[in-house]
Amino acid sequence: MTEKSRKILGNHVETRNLDDLIIADNYRGKITFTSETVHGQQDLLESICPTKALSKKDSDTMTLDNGKCIMCGYCTESFPKLMKIENKCPSPTKTKNKLVEYSAPQEHLPEKSYEQIGRELKEKIKKLFGRSLAIREIDAGSCNGCEIEITALNNPIYDIERFGICFVSSPRHADVLLVTGPASRNMQTALLRTYEATPSPKIVIAVGACACSGGIFGDSYATTGGIDNVIPVDVYIPGCPPRPEILIQGLLLAVNRMITNGI
Repeated sequence: MTEKSRKILGNHVETRNLDDLIIADNYRGKITFTSETVHGQQDLLESICPTKALSKKDSDTMTLDNGKCIMCGYCTESFPKLMKIENKCPSPTKTKNKLVEYSAPQEHLPEKSYEQIGRELKEKIKKLFGRSLAIREIDAGSCNGCEIEITALNNPIYDIERFGICFVSSPRHADVLLVTGPASRNMQTALLRTYEATPSPKIVIAVGACACSGGIFGDSYATTGGIDNVIPVDVYIPGCPPRPEILIQGLLLAVNRMITNGI
């Protein structure tokens, strides 16, 4: 913003540095296991989860599918010694099976801040495209929770355009399709036509538990049970809804996939 522009507007909007972003302790980011064994409680844990995100792997180990978890907290309220809610969000993945976590300890990659990811993303977009990365957002029957977080990417705090990313109104101008919702039956044809209208090469990102698995809507008469039952998905972003920091992680994962595939 130039000095002249500041005088005309009468104020100065400055983007906040998000390197030291603090997330409230009571924010519902992800469910984690606090015990390696579930002490014969597998059946009860399975029955209490409304989206069937919890299932048993063997006699002592449970699995948690982050692609199905909606952070309702029923499991942590009923079994506080076995499970807890963390304020950190699950990471995006390229395949569905990587959304699953186990009650046994797993290795986790070091975390990067929003600013670090944004700078890395900007560099790769410039090298890959020589221009901005264009995104077409599609609501395939969501509750609009994910849309609120996606909209936040464009506010003065996150300001995703400074990293060379813009949202477009037509799929014909898009490089990436950012899809929310369980892909309702009424949106199935529209989603498929949008995908077909997007020029290749194209990347599809499933945003939120509903897009990943059907979420709270499930695989019912009204939905297709996740967008990968309609169109191919390249990146899954779990959460209900995922925070803007996780969305940008998913975009970086998508760009890395483009580079790996030689696009």
